[in-house]
Amino acid sequence: MSTQPKKTRRGNARAAKRSQRTAPSGPTTPYISRRVPVYNLASEEQLVLVETNAERVLEEIGIDFKDDPGALAMFRDAGATIDGERVRFPQGLCREIIQTNAPRQFTQHARNPARSVEIGGDHIVLVPAYGPPFVHDLDKGRRYATLRDFEQFTKLTYLSPHLHHSGGTLCEPVDRPVNHRHLDMIYSHLRWSDKPFMGSVTAPERAQDTVDMAKLVFGDAFVNEHCVITSLINANSPMTFDATMLGAARVYAKNGQATVISPFILAGAMSPVTVIGTCTQIFAEALAGMAFVQLVRPGAPVIFGTFSSSISMQSGAPTFGTPEPSQVMYIAAALARRLGVPFRSGGGLCASKIPDAQAAFESANTLQTSMLAGVHFMLHTAGWLEGGLTMGYEKFILDADQAGMIAAFASGLDTSDNGQALDALRDVGPGNHFLGCAHTQANFEEAFYRSSIADNNSFEQWTAEGKLDAAQRANQQWKAQLAAYEAPPIDAAIDEALLDFMAKRRAALPASNY
Repeated sequence: MSTQPKKTRRGNARAAKRSQRTAPSGPTTPYISRRVPVYNLASEEQLVLVETNAERVLEEIGIDFKDDPGALAMFRDAGATIDGERVRFPQGLCREIIQTNAPRQFTQHARNPARSVEIGGDHIVLVPAYGPPFVHDLDKGRRYATLRDFEQFTKLTYLSPHLHHSGGTLCEPVDRPVNHRHLDMIYSHLRWSDKPFMGSVTAPERAQDTVDMAKLVFGDAFVNEHCVITSLINANSPMTFDATMLGAARVYAKNGQATVISPFILAGAMSPVTVIGTCTQIFAEALAGMAFVQLVRPGAPVIFGTFSSSISMQSGAPTFGTPEPSQVMYIAAALARRLGVPFRSGGGLCASKIPDAQAAFESANTLQTSMLAGVHFMLHTAGWLEGGLTMGYEKFILDADQAGMIAAFASGLDTSDNGQALDALRDVGPGNHFLGCAHTQANFEEAFYRSSIADNNSFEQWTAEGKLDAAQRANQQWKAQLAAYEAPPIDAAIDEALLDFMAKRRAALPASNY
């Protein structure tokens, strides 16, 4: 019989239950290998229609490449027609350039080789949210992000068994000068995590800084021959690429690093209001952008990306988790498979300002669609709030838990002898229960996905543990994770070289906010 007071025993039991909930569910892997089929929404005829119309857009309307004479010259040499900054492509030209050169699948190498990821094929890589200038938590509310926030989200991503990639601009550290902050962000990814990461794209020279810092970690020769950086190159929709994005894409492509060519669409404002019209524009823009990358360096890894949302036709505000963007995603994913390149889209997208029910259902709709559509590189998997303006601490934890469920579903069905469970059926027989049988005892720890957030206890037990809702439990969890964080090891000479590089670049770039 225990000699502990009842109150102490209850407290210890609650602490043990909290520890169980925050522990990872099942084994961790560097990426997901899909063992379930994708869902094909569009028919062959519908996909051919979109492909045909996209080729007509490229030939008859064209794509603008702004302030980049080099891009225009490359396209002219490849057989395109140039009219000012407008490029018109003969039918099939972009497709031929891409299919002749771009890899169907590639490895992005991590600082820790055990965490390298496969992008394309039957694989899924889950990546946190990208780009918010604000952060939110239950304690301090919504505020501008700082470098400390960026570092904390880097650490949370590193700790998550369900996120495979460190991501890129997890939040904008506005307490650092605009022309210096990319150095702090890249250092954070390289120092506080050992997962793969995304590079800066806000200026060509910042992209080059990213490559140079990666070379300090991986070595010049390795970077020249292997992909260690992925970068997000957005089209300036409709049907335009600007000099900033083209310049960054050129730097990464020249160095053999990966680019996600991703039209950024708010349907009804930046594309037609119809699904087929939006898909046509997306595919035309992506084809032109991916062809550009292959002309810069044939064989450079490239990912066909989409970010497509709809808008409220009453207010003009972007909406998320609605049916039409899901239809766009299914079609774009099928187009990527037919083209033969990896596909990026999806994530835990929502318009909600806080981690509430709206955030949950909008994000769940997008996450499930992404998994079913066949997304390979799922940016914005965790943390997204307020249409991408805010990175939420509690939302990050809630989304990461959903990411774990994606991995469990995508792992497919166990048809082994153990999965068939005939021994259990024989042992138990009619009219009995399976709780105590040998098969259940052997499998119970990993039989079902165990959420780190959901509370499945009785009302009485939930009350005794403080009546916490999911966001409050997530609040406790991210704090506990950061308190327990331990940095992955890094060679001291490499760390010193990174810090020295940053100091020299800051000295060469007087601080500015542009």
